[in-house]
Amino acid sequence: MTQTPSQTPGPEAAAPEAAAPEPVTAEPVTAEPVTAEPAAAAPEAQAAPTTPQAAPGRDRYLDLLRAIALVRVVVYHLFGWAWLTVLFPSMGVMFALAGSLMARSLKRPALSVIRGRLRRLLPPLWVFGAVVLPLMFASGWNPLEDPDQGGAWGVVDLFDYLVPIGAPPYPEHLGSASGLLDPTWAEQACGPLWYLRAYLWFVIASPLLLRAFRRAPWPTLLAPLALAAVVGTGVVTIPGETGNAVTDFAVYGGCWILGFAHHEGLLRQVPRYLAVSCSALVMAFGLWWATGHPGPEGMDLNDIPLAQATWSFGAVVILLTYSPSWRELPGRLRRWDPLVTLANNRAVTIYLWHNMLIMAAFPLLDLAYDLPFLQSDSATAALDATYTLWTFVLVWPLVALAVPAVGWVEDLAARRSPRLWPDGRRRRGRGRASAAARA
Repeated sequence: MTQTPSQTPGPEAAAPEAAAPEPVTAEPVTAEPVTAEPAAAAPEAQAAPTTPQAAPGRDRYLDLLRAIALVRVVVYHLFGWAWLTVLFPSMGVMFALAGSLMARSLKRPALSVIRGRLRRLLPPLWVFGAVVLPLMFASGWNPLEDPDQGGAWGVVDLFDYLVPIGAPPYPEHLGSASGLLDPTWAEQACGPLWYLRAYLWFVIASPLLLRAFRRAPWPTLLAPLALAAVVGTGVVTIPGETGNAVTDFAVYGGCWILGFAHHEGLLRQVPRYLAVSCSALVMAFGLWWATGHPGPEGMDLNDIPLAQATWSFGAVVILLTYSPSWRELPGRLRRWDPLVTLANNRAVTIYLWHNMLIMAAFPLLDLAYDLPFLQSDSATAALDATYTLWTFVLVWPLVALAVPAVGWVEDLAARRSPRLWPDGRRRRGRGRASAAARA
């Protein structure tokens, strides 16, 4: 009984920005994709570790936030629960972390930083496009004949699979060559690629944004919220892909610049009680606006730009204000260190492929209906009732297969030796052996 994700991929995606106790570069999300390099996108390589859990210059608290954001994106795209957008604003967190890393990297010449970000972002996208585009063509999609893609312009837009100046095109409904995938599989797989577009433009704009922030920090920080008030209330409506890009900047630009504020120390200058109180007011306004202007899915903040902008901004301020700057995960969190490291090292891979893997999980799970012990009506009904839950269980082994299958491209893009499973344990083992030898 093939099902589709409860929510089509909207402004959720965080090619996240990946980072880990090893020198890492995956971002998106996004992504440095949002948010990977999302993030949508991968961070600069960082200093080598000197302790079993951490590296000088690494902030494991931020790494943990990025890993949580990635898991939350996967859960949201499978279950489609609107309350998840309130519980944890993944995309705002991803963009803030990417902005902080970008501010640190801009100590070097701006052009070299932008080239480095592009070098780490594009190869994973090319591999994704090399798989997905032939599948769409084989399933009957012809961008020349697709009225939603504008004929010949649809072919030109395919360039976005090479350099995501705009969101890469895809058909909303499409059969599959094998007949196993749902007709919306292309939209599910490619919808999150908006994050790469947003991340790319944030990266390009960062030298000017950082200069403006250093000259006038508060006006620069609050300007995206003002723009969100303009586009989010409908005072100004910009159609097409340009409108989508402007809306994304308005919604998440404040979070990106909050990353600047975190790196530059501006947030530490604000009394904590004042930062939290003001953030709570901003977040309360976001919820109030959402209740009066619900989207197609009700209180799903992804469909309500002004609510998403204000709620994400306030939540990110609180998360960064209370940032404990861990050099290693504390206490019981330490058992999750390998998975946090792996998620940060493969943030782009997880972000790019997770929705495609969700779609692949459905026909695999459908095979369970043919098992001998599931032939009774009661057993079939039980599987129907827990279908989405079992899909959630199945998608993680598929992610685990994708990490060694295509994740090594992130290492090549970062000019590192390819690694199949970079969870940090091998490096820490070498570190302990080296320390024992010195002793």
